[in-house]
Amino acid sequence: MWNKLRTDEYEGMLAETITMPGYKGDQIHAYFSRPLGKGPFPGIILIPHMPGWDEFCRETARRFSQHGYMALCPDIYCRFGHGTPDEIATKARDAGGVADDSVIGDCEGSLEYLNSLPYSNGKAGVIGMCSGGRHAFLAACKVSGLDAAVDCWGGRVVASKEELTPARPVAPIDYTPELGCPLLGLFGNDDKFPTPEQVDLQEEELKKYGKNYKFYRYDDAGHGFMYYHTQMYRPRQAMDAWEKVFDFFGEHLSLKERD
Repeated sequence: MWNKLRTDEYEGMLAETITMPGYKGDQIHAYFSRPLGKGPFPGIILIPHMPGWDEFCRETARRFSQHGYMALCPDIYCRFGHGTPDEIATKARDAGGVADDSVIGDCEGSLEYLNSLPYSNGKAGVIGMCSGGRHAFLAACKVSGLDAAVDCWGGRVVASKEELTPARPVAPIDYTPELGCPLLGLFGNDDKFPTPEQVDLQEEELKKYGKNYKFYRYDDAGHGFMYYHTQMYRPRQAMDAWEKVFDFFGEHLSLKERD
């Protein structure tokens, strides 16, 4: 829980850039942080958003580790080259975006990496924001072995045929029957991408197929309301959302020894 750390407890973490196998065995970079100690710790795959594999993602990974999680953020954009996050995000946009199959493969590699660690408790979730939220829902449907997923205002989960591309050939909502783990969704009611109506459609599909989910929608908040480094930031809504995230992962990624 946020700000419930005891003042007399030791705290420490390791955070570093690593190389790991991703889609089709590609060696990709990832930012990895974990608490110090033998664990066992649950794992979280943090999918970067379209602003890129950026400083916000690294700070978010460390926030999870401060609360007892291993956090792995794969550079899903690495195949477009290397440079500043803005430079590589621009290249990705110009190329039509990173392919869904590539993201799924990188998530599968991330999950395998986390589960292979001797201090893993054998449980792992996925979270993403913006395009990463879309990817988190996609991973929850297509990657076997995830225990929980969080979609933060993922755009184009609901998409028309005209919005589909070779890189994104299927609207993720069409994979709803395959959703294999509990889902948490966080949305701003002033968002245009996704709109409240699109969130309604996604919720209807989840209900239709009897999926385990919780959606929270925030008034006076739009797209990116948790981005504290932008004008979109809404502190009250953001901190409530963080509480929801920690409660959700705490429930589904409980600190248990491997079976």
